[in-house]
Amino acid sequence: MSLLISVPPVLAHDLGTVLQSIQADAQAPLSSLSVLALRDGQVVYEGHFGHRRMSGFAPDVSTATNTNTLYRIASVSKLVTTIGAMRLVDAGRLDLDADISRYLGFQVRNPHFPDAPISSRMLLNHTSTLRDDAGYVFDLKTPLQDVLSPKGKIYGAGAMWAVPSAATKNAPGQYFQYVNLNFGVLATVMEAIAKERFDQYMQRAVLGPMDLKGGYLTEGLQQDDIKNIATLYRKGQDGAWKSTGPWVAQTDDFQDQQPPVRAGLADYVPGSNATAWGAQGGLRISVAGLGKILQMLMHQGEVKTGSGSHVKTLRLLSAAAVAAMQNAEWRYKAQPANGDTLDGEFYAWGLGMQIYTDKSLLSPSGKPIGDRLVPGGGITGFGHAGFAYGLQSLLFYDPVRRIGVVYAVSGSGVDPALHKGRYSSFYQWEERIIDAVYTHVLKGQRP
Repeated sequence: MSLLISVPPVLAHDLGTVLQSIQADAQAPLSSLSVLALRDGQVVYEGHFGHRRMSGFAPDVSTATNTNTLYRIASVSKLVTTIGAMRLVDAGRLDLDADISRYLGFQVRNPHFPDAPISSRMLLNHTSTLRDDAGYVFDLKTPLQDVLSPKGKIYGAGAMWAVPSAATKNAPGQYFQYVNLNFGVLATVMEAIAKERFDQYMQRAVLGPMDLKGGYLTEGLQQDDIKNIATLYRKGQDGAWKSTGPWVAQTDDFQDQQPPVRAGLADYVPGSNATAWGAQGGLRISVAGLGKILQMLMHQGEVKTGSGSHVKTLRLLSAAAVAAMQNAEWRYKAQPANGDTLDGEFYAWGLGMQIYTDKSLLSPSGKPIGDRLVPGGGITGFGHAGFAYGLQSLLFYDPVRRIGVVYAVSGSGVDPALHKGRYSSFYQWEERIIDAVYTHVLKGQRP
Protein backbone atom coordinates (compact mmCIF):
# COMPACT_ATOMS: atom_id res chain seq x y z
CA MET A 1 0.00 0.00 0.00
CA SER A 2 1.28 3.45 -0.92
CA LEU A 3 0.06 6.62 0.72
CA LEU A 4 0.34 9.77 -1.38
CA ILE A 5 0.97 12.84 0.75
CA SER A 6 2.03 15.78 -1.41
CA VAL A 7 3.92 14.79 -4.52
CA PRO A 8 2.47 14.50 -8.04
CA PRO A 9 0.31 11.35 -8.24
CA VAL A 10 2.30 9.90 -11.13
CA LEU A 11 5.54 10.10 -9.12
CA ALA A 12 3.98 8.50 -6.04
CA HIS A 13 2.42 5.78 -8.18
CA ASP A 14 5.70 5.10 -9.94
CA LEU A 15 7.59 4.97 -6.63
CA GLY A 16 5.02 2.61 -5.15
CA THR A 17 5.33 0.35 -8.17
CA VAL A 18 9.13 0.25 -7.87
CA LEU A 19 9.08 -0.38 -4.12
CA GLN A 20 6.47 -3.12 -4.55
CA SER A 21 8.70 -4.81 -7.12
CA ILE A 22 11.67 -4.64 -4.73
CA GLN A 23 9.67 -6.18 -1.89
CA ALA A 24 8.23 -8.93 -4.10
CA ASP A 25 11.42 -9.66 -6.07
CA ALA A 26 11.35 -13.40 -6.80
CA GLN A 27 15.14 -13.65 -6.51
CA ALA A 28 15.46 -11.68 -3.25
CA PRO A 29 12.04 -11.19 -1.62
CA LEU A 30 11.48 -9.10 1.50
CA SER A 31 8.90 -10.19 4.06
CA SER A 32 7.83 -6.57 4.46
CA LEU A 33 8.98 -3.09 3.56
CA SER A 34 7.87 0.27 4.97
CA VAL A 35 9.18 3.54 3.53
CA LEU A 36 8.74 7.23 4.31
CA ALA A 37 10.21 10.30 2.59
CA LEU A 38 10.50 13.95 3.62
CA ARG A 39 10.92 16.95 1.34
CA ASP A 40 11.03 20.57 2.50
CA GLY A 41 10.93 19.13 6.00
CA GLN A 42 7.47 17.58 5.43
CA VAL A 43 6.33 14.02 4.80
CA VAL A 44 5.67 13.66 1.07
CA TYR A 45 5.43 9.90 0.73
CA GLU A 46 4.66 6.88 2.90
CA GLY A 47 4.33 3.34 1.55
CA HIS A 48 3.94 -0.14 3.03
CA PHE A 49 4.41 -3.47 1.26
CA GLY A 50 4.30 -7.10 2.31
CA HIS A 51 3.12 -8.50 5.62
CA ARG A 52 4.17 -8.26 9.24
CA ARG A 53 3.74 -11.99 9.75
CA MET A 54 4.65 -14.93 7.51
CA SER A 55 3.42 -18.51 7.71
CA GLY A 56 6.01 -20.90 6.36
CA PHE A 57 6.44 -20.01 2.71
CA ALA A 58 3.57 -17.55 2.40
CA PRO A 59 2.37 -14.42 4.17
CA ASP A 60 -0.45 -14.32 6.68
CA VAL A 61 -2.78 -12.33 4.43
CA SER A 62 -4.56 -10.74 7.40
CA THR A 63 -1.37 -8.95 8.49
CA ALA A 64 -0.60 -6.50 5.69
CA THR A 65 1.80 -3.79 6.82
CA ASN A 66 0.45 -0.27 7.27
CA THR A 67 1.25 3.03 8.94
CA ASN A 68 0.74 1.46 12.38
CA THR A 69 3.23 -1.39 11.88
CA LEU A 70 5.96 -1.32 14.53
CA TYR A 71 9.44 -2.66 13.84
CA ARG A 72 12.19 -3.60 16.24
CA ILE A 73 14.26 -0.97 14.54
CA ALA A 74 17.71 -2.27 15.65
CA SER A 75 20.52 0.29 15.95
CA VAL A 76 18.39 3.22 14.83
CA SER A 77 17.32 2.91 18.48
CA LYS A 78 20.68 4.44 19.44
CA LEU A 79 19.76 7.73 17.79
CA VAL A 80 16.47 7.87 19.70
CA THR A 81 18.29 6.98 22.93
CA THR A 82 20.63 9.89 22.22
CA ILE A 83 17.65 12.24 22.04
CA GLY A 84 16.71 11.11 25.55
CA ALA A 85 20.25 11.76 26.75
CA MET A 86 20.30 15.22 25.16
CA ARG A 87 17.09 16.11 26.99
CA LEU A 88 19.02 15.54 30.21
CA VAL A 89 21.84 17.71 28.84
CA ASP A 90 19.36 20.49 28.04
CA ALA A 91 18.00 20.24 31.58
CA GLY A 92 21.49 20.65 33.03
CA ARG A 93 21.38 17.20 34.60
CA LEU A 94 23.90 15.41 32.37
CA ASP A 95 27.36 16.79 31.67
CA LEU A 96 28.61 15.08 28.52
CA ASP A 97 32.23 15.58 29.54
CA ALA A 98 31.96 14.50 33.18
CA ASP A 99 33.42 11.20 34.34
CA ILE A 100 30.52 8.71 34.23
CA SER A 101 31.77 7.36 37.56
CA ARG A 102 30.16 10.46 39.07
CA TYR A 103 26.72 9.21 38.05
CA LEU A 104 27.16 5.45 38.44
CA GLY A 105 28.57 5.53 41.96
CA PHE A 106 31.67 3.45 41.24
CA GLN A 107 34.87 4.09 39.35
CA VAL A 108 34.71 3.20 35.66
CA ARG A 109 38.09 2.82 34.01
CA ASN A 110 39.64 0.79 31.25
CA PRO A 111 42.26 -1.00 33.41
CA HIS A 112 44.81 -0.47 30.65
CA PHE A 113 44.27 3.31 30.93
CA PRO A 114 43.63 3.74 34.68
CA ASP A 115 44.13 7.51 34.64
CA ALA A 116 41.74 8.23 31.77
CA PRO A 117 38.14 9.06 32.78
CA ILE A 118 35.34 7.92 30.48
CA SER A 119 32.58 10.39 29.64
CA SER A 120 29.08 10.16 28.19
CA ARG A 121 30.43 11.93 25.12
CA MET A 122 32.79 8.99 24.55
CA LEU A 123 29.89 6.56 24.89
CA LEU A 124 27.89 8.52 22.32
CA ASN A 125 30.74 8.86 19.82
CA HIS A 126 32.05 5.29 20.29
CA THR A 127 35.51 6.22 21.57
CA SER A 128 35.09 4.87 25.13
CA THR A 129 37.35 1.78 24.61
CA LEU A 130 34.46 -0.46 25.68
CA ARG A 131 34.03 -3.57 23.53
CA ASP A 132 31.24 -6.09 22.87
CA ASP A 133 33.48 -9.16 23.14
CA ALA A 134 32.01 -10.17 26.51
CA GLY A 135 28.45 -9.35 25.44
CA TYR A 136 26.34 -6.24 25.87
CA VAL A 137 23.19 -7.47 27.65
CA PHE A 138 23.54 -8.74 31.20
CA ASP A 139 21.16 -10.27 33.74
CA LEU A 140 18.99 -7.77 35.60
CA LYS A 141 20.34 -9.00 38.93
CA THR A 142 23.94 -8.31 37.88
CA PRO A 143 25.08 -4.79 38.81
CA LEU A 144 27.01 -3.05 36.05
CA GLN A 145 29.92 -2.75 38.46
CA ASP A 146 30.28 -6.55 38.37
CA VAL A 147 30.68 -6.30 34.59
CA LEU A 148 33.03 -3.34 34.23
CA SER A 149 35.25 -3.46 37.33
CA PRO A 150 38.27 -5.83 37.54
CA LYS A 151 37.01 -7.16 40.88
CA GLY A 152 33.50 -7.69 39.51
CA LYS A 153 31.87 -11.12 39.71
CA ILE A 154 31.59 -11.59 35.94
CA TYR A 155 34.52 -9.43 34.83
CA GLY A 156 36.46 -12.54 33.78
CA ALA A 157 39.35 -11.73 31.47
CA GLY A 158 38.12 -8.19 30.93
CA ALA A 159 37.00 -8.69 27.34
CA MET A 160 34.68 -5.69 27.63
CA TRP A 161 37.71 -3.40 27.48
CA ALA A 162 40.02 -2.68 24.54
CA VAL A 163 43.58 -3.89 25.04
CA PRO A 164 46.36 -1.63 23.74
CA SER A 165 48.13 -2.97 20.68
CA ALA A 166 50.31 -1.63 17.91
CA ALA A 167 47.15 -0.80 15.95
CA THR A 168 44.83 0.41 18.73
CA LYS A 169 46.91 1.78 21.58
CA ASN A 170 44.80 4.90 21.94
CA ALA A 171 43.31 5.92 25.26
CA PRO A 172 39.58 6.66 25.77
CA GLY A 173 38.42 9.48 23.52
CA GLN A 174 40.93 8.81 20.75
CA TYR A 175 39.91 5.72 18.76
CA PHE A 176 36.49 4.97 17.21
CA GLN A 177 35.01 1.50 17.38
CA TYR A 178 31.28 0.94 17.06
CA VAL A 179 30.13 -0.81 20.25
CA ASN A 180 26.64 -1.73 21.48
CA LEU A 181 27.70 -1.81 25.13
CA ASN A 182 28.29 1.95 25.03
CA PHE A 183 24.54 2.45 24.97
CA GLY A 184 23.75 0.00 27.75
CA VAL A 185 26.19 1.91 29.93
CA LEU A 186 24.74 5.25 28.77
CA ALA A 187 21.23 4.04 29.61
CA THR A 188 22.43 3.17 33.11
CA VAL A 189 23.85 6.68 33.48
CA MET A 190 20.51 8.11 32.32
CA GLU A 191 18.67 5.97 34.87
CA ALA A 192 20.96 7.10 37.67
CA ILE A 193 20.18 10.73 36.82
CA ALA A 194 16.45 10.37 36.12
CA LYS A 195 15.83 7.95 39.02
CA GLU A 196 13.60 5.79 36.84
CA ARG A 197 13.92 2.80 34.55
CA PHE A 198 15.33 3.64 31.12
CA ASP A 199 12.30 2.52 29.10
CA GLN A 200 9.96 4.49 31.38
CA TYR A 201 12.13 7.59 31.14
CA MET A 202 12.14 7.36 27.34
CA GLN A 203 8.34 7.11 27.30
CA ARG A 204 8.03 10.14 29.55
CA ALA A 205 10.73 12.30 27.99
CA VAL A 206 10.66 11.44 24.27
CA LEU A 207 8.02 9.04 22.95
CA GLY A 208 5.09 10.34 25.01
CA PRO A 209 5.59 14.07 24.34
CA MET A 210 5.90 13.33 20.61
CA ASP A 211 2.75 11.16 20.55
CA LEU A 212 4.74 8.18 19.28
CA LYS A 213 3.50 4.62 19.54
CA GLY A 214 5.85 1.85 20.63
CA GLY A 215 8.62 1.63 23.17
CA TYR A 216 11.77 -0.15 24.29
CA LEU A 217 10.14 -2.77 26.52
CA THR A 218 7.53 -5.01 24.90
CA GLU A 219 6.05 -5.96 28.28
CA GLY A 220 5.01 -2.33 28.66
CA LEU A 221 3.24 -1.96 25.30
CA GLN A 222 -0.51 -1.77 24.82
CA GLN A 223 -2.26 -4.77 23.26
CA ASP A 224 -2.95 -2.84 20.05
CA ASP A 225 0.76 -2.10 19.73
CA ILE A 226 1.65 -5.78 20.25
CA LYS A 227 -0.72 -6.71 17.42
CA ASN A 228 1.00 -4.21 15.14
CA ILE A 229 4.56 -5.45 15.72
CA ALA A 230 6.25 -6.99 12.67
CA THR A 231 7.90 -10.34 13.31
CA LEU A 232 11.49 -10.37 12.06
CA TYR A 233 12.58 -13.15 9.69
CA ARG A 234 15.34 -14.96 7.92
CA LYS A 235 14.87 -17.76 5.39
CA GLY A 236 15.98 -21.32 6.02
CA GLN A 237 16.29 -23.35 9.21
CA ASP A 238 18.93 -24.22 11.81
CA GLY A 239 20.68 -20.89 11.25
CA ALA A 240 21.56 -21.65 7.62
CA TRP A 241 20.36 -19.38 4.82
CA LYS A 242 18.23 -21.15 2.24
CA SER A 243 16.39 -18.95 -0.19
CA THR A 244 14.03 -21.80 -1.12
CA GLY A 245 13.24 -22.54 2.51
CA PRO A 246 10.46 -21.20 4.75
CA TRP A 247 10.45 -17.87 6.52
CA VAL A 248 11.75 -18.51 10.05
CA ALA A 249 10.91 -16.08 12.83
CA GLN A 250 13.93 -14.62 14.64
CA THR A 251 12.29 -12.36 17.21
CA ASP A 252 9.03 -10.55 18.04
CA ASP A 253 6.88 -13.53 17.04
CA PHE A 254 4.19 -12.63 19.57
CA GLN A 255 1.22 -13.98 17.57
CA ASP A 256 -0.84 -11.06 18.92
CA GLN A 257 -0.22 -12.22 22.50
CA GLN A 258 1.15 -10.01 25.27
CA PRO A 259 4.73 -11.16 26.05
CA PRO A 260 5.39 -12.47 29.57
CA VAL A 261 7.00 -10.15 32.09
CA ARG A 262 10.68 -11.00 32.40
CA ALA A 263 12.03 -12.35 35.66
CA GLY A 264 13.41 -9.74 38.02
CA LEU A 265 11.60 -6.78 36.46
CA ALA A 266 9.66 -5.87 39.61
CA ASP A 267 12.80 -5.84 41.74
CA TYR A 268 15.01 -3.92 39.33
CA VAL A 269 16.74 -0.84 40.77
CA PRO A 270 17.16 1.99 38.22
CA GLY A 271 20.78 2.93 37.71
CA SER A 272 22.13 -0.54 38.48
CA ASN A 273 22.27 -2.18 35.01
CA ALA A 274 20.17 -0.90 32.11
CA THR A 275 21.73 -3.13 29.45
CA ALA A 276 18.54 -5.23 29.21
CA TRP A 277 16.23 -2.44 28.05
CA GLY A 278 17.39 -2.26 24.44
CA ALA A 279 18.92 1.22 24.38
CA GLN A 280 21.26 -0.09 21.70
CA GLY A 281 18.65 -1.72 19.46
CA GLY A 282 15.35 -2.68 21.09
CA LEU A 283 13.01 0.20 20.22
CA ARG A 284 9.75 -0.82 18.53
CA ILE A 285 8.49 2.06 16.43
CA SER A 286 6.80 2.74 13.08
CA VAL A 287 8.40 4.46 10.11
CA ALA A 288 5.78 7.19 10.62
CA GLY A 289 7.09 7.63 14.15
CA LEU A 290 10.65 7.83 12.89
CA GLY A 291 9.48 10.36 10.31
CA LYS A 292 8.28 12.57 13.15
CA ILE A 293 11.70 12.25 14.79
CA LEU A 294 13.27 13.26 11.46
CA GLN A 295 11.08 16.34 11.35
CA MET A 296 12.06 17.27 14.90
CA LEU A 297 15.76 17.03 14.06
CA MET A 298 15.31 18.86 10.77
CA HIS A 299 13.45 21.66 12.58
CA GLN A 300 16.26 22.03 15.13
CA GLY A 301 14.41 20.42 18.02
CA GLU A 302 10.83 21.53 17.37
CA VAL A 303 7.97 19.22 16.36
CA LYS A 304 4.23 19.53 15.96
CA THR A 305 2.06 17.31 18.17
CA GLY A 306 -1.66 16.72 18.50
CA SER A 307 -4.22 16.84 15.69
CA GLY A 308 -6.96 19.00 14.28
CA SER A 309 -7.56 22.13 16.34
CA HIS A 310 -5.26 20.79 19.06
CA VAL A 311 -2.01 20.94 17.08
CA LYS A 312 0.78 22.63 18.99
CA THR A 313 4.51 23.11 18.54
CA LEU A 314 6.69 21.31 21.07
CA ARG A 315 10.35 22.12 21.63
CA LEU A 316 11.77 18.73 22.50
CA LEU A 317 15.46 19.66 22.16
CA SER A 318 17.32 22.93 22.04
CA ALA A 319 18.81 23.91 18.70
CA ALA A 320 22.20 23.66 20.41
CA ALA A 321 21.53 20.03 21.35
CA VAL A 322 20.66 19.10 17.76
CA ALA A 323 23.75 20.93 16.50
CA ALA A 324 25.87 19.02 19.03
CA MET A 325 24.49 15.71 17.78
CA GLN A 326 25.40 16.67 14.22
CA ASN A 327 28.86 17.99 15.04
CA ALA A 328 31.67 15.73 13.80
CA GLU A 329 33.19 14.10 16.88
CA TRP A 330 35.25 11.70 14.78
CA ARG A 331 36.43 11.53 11.17
CA TYR A 332 38.34 8.56 9.87
CA LYS A 333 42.06 8.83 9.23
CA ALA A 334 43.92 5.88 7.77
CA GLN A 335 47.47 6.76 8.83
CA PRO A 336 47.82 6.44 11.69
CA ALA A 337 44.45 4.75 11.98
CA ASN A 338 42.13 6.54 14.40
CA GLY A 339 39.22 4.13 14.14
CA ASP A 340 37.56 1.05 12.68
CA THR A 341 35.26 1.73 9.71
CA LEU A 342 33.42 -1.59 10.24
CA ASP A 343 34.34 -2.86 6.80
CA GLY A 344 33.81 0.48 5.12
CA GLU A 345 30.50 1.58 6.65
CA PHE A 346 31.61 4.44 8.90
CA TYR A 347 33.76 7.47 8.09
CA ALA A 348 32.43 10.13 10.47
CA TRP A 349 30.37 10.21 13.64
CA GLY A 350 28.57 12.78 15.77
CA LEU A 351 26.79 12.20 19.08
CA GLY A 352 24.72 9.05 18.65
CA MET A 353 24.45 9.44 14.89
CA GLN A 354 26.43 8.65 11.80
CA ILE A 355 27.58 11.41 9.48
CA TYR A 356 27.18 10.27 5.86
CA THR A 357 30.15 11.49 3.83
CA ASP A 358 29.29 10.17 0.33
CA LYS A 359 32.26 7.81 0.10
CA SER A 360 32.25 5.02 -2.49
CA LEU A 361 35.40 2.89 -2.47
CA LEU A 362 36.70 -0.56 -3.22
CA SER A 363 37.92 -2.75 -0.39
CA PRO A 364 41.30 -4.52 -0.64
CA SER A 365 39.39 -7.55 -1.93
CA GLY A 366 37.76 -5.44 -4.64
CA LYS A 367 34.22 -5.25 -3.27
CA PRO A 368 32.32 -1.93 -3.12
CA ILE A 369 32.21 -0.28 0.31
CA GLY A 370 31.34 3.14 1.65
CA ASP A 371 28.49 5.27 2.99
CA ARG A 372 27.26 6.59 -0.38
CA LEU A 373 23.47 6.81 -0.53
CA VAL A 374 22.70 7.21 -4.25
CA PRO A 375 24.52 5.93 -7.36
CA GLY A 376 25.70 9.30 -8.61
CA GLY A 377 26.68 10.58 -5.18
CA GLY A 378 26.27 14.15 -4.01
CA ILE A 379 24.14 13.48 -0.91
CA THR A 380 25.51 13.93 2.61
CA GLY A 381 23.80 14.21 5.97
CA PHE A 382 23.07 12.48 9.24
CA GLY A 383 21.26 9.45 10.61
CA HIS A 384 21.67 5.84 11.61
CA ALA A 385 21.29 2.39 10.06
CA GLY A 386 20.10 -0.81 11.73
CA PHE A 387 20.68 -4.51 11.19
CA ALA A 388 19.62 -7.31 13.56
CA TYR A 389 17.53 -10.51 13.52
CA GLY A 390 16.83 -10.01 9.80
CA LEU A 391 15.73 -6.39 10.21
CA GLN A 392 17.41 -3.79 8.02
CA SER A 393 16.63 -0.12 8.53
CA LEU A 394 17.77 3.42 7.87
CA LEU A 395 16.95 6.89 9.14
CA PHE A 396 18.68 9.61 7.11
CA TYR A 397 18.24 13.35 6.68
CA ASP A 398 20.02 16.26 5.06
CA PRO A 399 19.08 19.43 6.98
CA VAL A 400 20.50 21.65 4.23
CA ARG A 401 18.42 20.20 1.38
CA ARG A 402 15.67 19.44 3.92
CA ILE A 403 15.17 15.90 2.65
CA GLY A 404 14.99 12.63 4.53
CA VAL A 405 14.18 8.95 4.18
CA VAL A 406 13.22 6.17 6.57
CA TYR A 407 12.78 2.52 5.73
CA ALA A 408 12.41 -0.76 7.56
CA VAL A 409 12.69 -4.28 6.14
CA SER A 410 11.50 -7.11 8.39
CA GLY A 411 13.52 -9.82 6.65
CA SER A 412 15.19 -10.80 3.39
CA GLY A 413 14.78 -14.09 1.57
CA VAL A 414 18.48 -14.37 0.72
CA ASP A 415 21.64 -13.99 2.78
CA PRO A 416 22.46 -10.25 2.86
CA ALA A 417 26.18 -11.00 3.14
CA LEU A 418 26.07 -12.49 -0.36
CA HIS A 419 24.23 -9.51 -1.84
CA LYS A 420 26.37 -6.50 -1.06
CA GLY A 421 25.66 -3.29 -2.93
CA ARG A 422 27.14 -1.97 -6.16
CA TYR A 423 28.57 1.28 -4.80
CA SER A 424 28.34 1.14 -1.00
CA SER A 425 28.25 -1.04 2.10
CA PHE A 426 24.45 -1.19 1.94
CA TYR A 427 22.81 -4.36 0.63
CA GLN A 428 21.55 -4.47 -2.95
CA TRP A 429 17.86 -4.01 -2.11
CA GLU A 430 18.72 -1.17 0.27
CA GLU A 431 20.54 0.65 -2.52
CA ARG A 432 17.51 0.12 -4.75
CA ILE A 433 15.12 1.44 -2.07
CA ILE A 434 17.13 4.60 -1.39
CA ASP A 435 17.71 5.26 -5.09
CA ALA A 436 14.02 4.82 -5.91
CA VAL A 437 12.92 7.25 -3.20
CA TYR A 438 15.53 9.79 -4.21
CA THR A 439 14.82 9.53 -7.93
CA HIS A 440 11.04 9.75 -7.67
CA VAL A 441 10.36 12.26 -4.88
CA LEU A 442 13.57 13.84 -3.57
CA LYS A 443 15.86 14.50 -6.54
CA GLY A 444 16.11 18.11 -7.56
CA GLN A 445 15.75 19.47 -4.05
CA ARG A 446 18.61 21.96 -3.74
CA PRO A 447 20.22 23.62 -0.72
